[in-house]
Amino acid sequence: MTIQSMMRNIFQTKIFTLIFLFLSCLLSCILAFATTPSAVDQQRIALADKNLDANNWLSYGRGYSEQRHSPLEQIDNDNARHLKLAWYFDTGNRKGLQGTPLIIDGVMYVTAAWSVLHALDAATGEELWRFDPQVPREQNYRYCCGVVNRGAAAWQDNIYIGTLDGRLIAVNSQTGQQVWTTQTTPDGENYSITGAPRVVKGKVIIGNGGSEYGVRGYVSAYDALSGEMAWRFYTVPGNPADGFENPQMELAAKTWTGNWWEHGGGGTVWDSMAYDPELDLLYIGVGNGAPHNRYIRSPFGGDNLFLCSILALKPDTGEYVWHYQEIPAETWDYTATQTIILADIDWRGEKRKVLMQAPKAGFFYILDRATGKLLSAEPYAKKVSWASHYDMETGRPVEIEGQDYAEAPAMVYPIGIGAHNWHPMSYNPNTGLIYIPAQHIGGELQQDFNYQRYPRHWNTGVNTDVDMHNAQLSQTLMQTFVEGSLLAWDPIKQEKVWEVARPLIGNGGTLSTAGNLVFQGTVDGWFAAYDARDGSERWKYNTQNGIVGSPVSYATGDQQYIAVPAGRGGGLSQIIGLQHKVTNVNGRILAFTLTGQASLPPVPEMQIPKPPPIPDVSKEVLSQGAISYSRFCSRCHGTNVVSDGAIPDLRHLDQIWHDNFNKVVLEGMMEQAGMPRFDDVLDEQSADAIHAFILEQANQDYQLRYHANWWSKTKQWSYQKLANALKYLSELQ
Repeated sequence: MTIQSMMRNIFQTKIFTLIFLFLSCLLSCILAFATTPSAVDQQRIALADKNLDANNWLSYGRGYSEQRHSPLEQIDNDNARHLKLAWYFDTGNRKGLQGTPLIIDGVMYVTAAWSVLHALDAATGEELWRFDPQVPREQNYRYCCGVVNRGAAAWQDNIYIGTLDGRLIAVNSQTGQQVWTTQTTPDGENYSITGAPRVVKGKVIIGNGGSEYGVRGYVSAYDALSGEMAWRFYTVPGNPADGFENPQMELAAKTWTGNWWEHGGGGTVWDSMAYDPELDLLYIGVGNGAPHNRYIRSPFGGDNLFLCSILALKPDTGEYVWHYQEIPAETWDYTATQTIILADIDWRGEKRKVLMQAPKAGFFYILDRATGKLLSAEPYAKKVSWASHYDMETGRPVEIEGQDYAEAPAMVYPIGIGAHNWHPMSYNPNTGLIYIPAQHIGGELQQDFNYQRYPRHWNTGVNTDVDMHNAQLSQTLMQTFVEGSLLAWDPIKQEKVWEVARPLIGNGGTLSTAGNLVFQGTVDGWFAAYDARDGSERWKYNTQNGIVGSPVSYATGDQQYIAVPAGRGGGLSQIIGLQHKVTNVNGRILAFTLTGQASLPPVPEMQIPKPPPIPDVSKEVLSQGAISYSRFCSRCHGTNVVSDGAIPDLRHLDQIWHDNFNKVVLEGMMEQAGMPRFDDVLDEQSADAIHAFILEQANQDYQLRYHANWWSKTKQWSYQKLANALKYLSELQ
């Protein structure tokens, strides 16, 4: 072989080697791009509102407009009946799932109980990593409405979560490692975070909850890369002696009376937000007063700005632009924290940029989102008793005399649980309809004439002392809770188009898709698809667990997926647990496709122990136990001692917990597991009375299950059925 040919072979070998290395690197880059989430920025989130970047779900409401509408249409009205389970992920926890998952380039990020963040392969459900912020369980008493979380936010290479104990944390999207953390709430005060952050122009926007405990509301913005606070806007004024943070707080203080700051004031920004990139306006919804009762927090009147308001702020600085107060001086636990949807619609012959909301109070509001001008306020609820209508010249509601329960108890519709609570609604720009998880619910409200503020407990100013020991009273109370529905609402005509009745309230959020479908899960354990035009059912699936969270749609590979968290739990679900049939199934994420081949495992059989006998105590002691239980225990363990399954059902305790009841309640034996101690408000005698009342309810339940054969004939709990059962028991006695 000549030297020339040897050189030629060496040269060719090097060339082939270089080409091979180049192709290998190129292939690696392609594979890395296919499996690694790309950075999320302002442009990507904004594209979602233009029905682009269709395969992903980049923000809580999919885009900045919070419409929750997916442009994907592989799954449609005709083939939805073929949907099957593709995969499921078990969170290992039964505390409740309220979240909306994010999907970014094939990876799902979903939050669960105790603010834990999971990263999953969106095609298989395989867990890639999890981040547990280690929320102190013994601080559970500070959290209003369960140890739940509604979702995360994404920006660049980070995922952001708010934690129950008030931290905002940035987590690397690929590794699950913490990048930074900051405490957004004052140490030692009863603030909490359950809502999802939003990221606008490189700033993470986060509010908090805690009105029931008597805090002062605010919303804050933090630099997405460093975690440094950029600005904070308080929603209600503080003590005038300390000065005012801005001119708006000085103005707001003129609408309050008495020493309101001693009660906190409320106005927490615990859920809804939206952003208009063209107007460069951030919209936030402000919550109820603290306490709820306006005659306690502001005894000499006043509108109490900015309670129950929509605020428009500049996202760069937090500068105030405009506000609209939906309910001046609210006193019913009404809020403006429900879903805010932005859309451009034809309104009275012209194109208008509008903001739409269907909050607790039962009226559907449409505002000009550039100016805050009220365009319409019409009732969407089946019954609204607190106001007759809105005066469109003043933009104020016309209250109905006596409904403020100032002089006498009043039967109010809706009560604070609301005609629509936090469960997100969606908007389909093709049908022009909004799909609302609505509910019809009323209740009697009365003044708390013996009001005193408890540092660690709810302070509403409304008398919550209910003697559930009295069966007739229980029957009357239960009949005030009626039903839920999936409501399709025409915002232009301001009227119902169609409605699907639900036997229960507290059902999950809705998803609209370009396949002409609406998806919703129900608290009694079903996930279903409906024709977006007429509400006809197209598909239904038994999820084995109640759904209160919100579905999303995304695509990976050649498949469109519909995913939903299935796990009943949280404030509303816990308080009204008596309407549910409890199953011992963990919270799960369920994903469906047209070609799915997975299935759920059988539901484990529940073993219900026989309770100890009712102690030999007087009816007065049982009544006192029922009242104390209603005041301090029912918000977690359920009205009438019936759990939603996310928290232990006290009627079904093993003997060891009965033996140690007072050690748990008074000494904090289970604080590390999330059960707070109550020795600041209860003594041994009152704890014994509560225990006696629980045992009474446990024995009644046992009779219903195993002697009256009632349980086996009942397929689901409902308030009417419970009332009938109570009546049956009273006749037996």
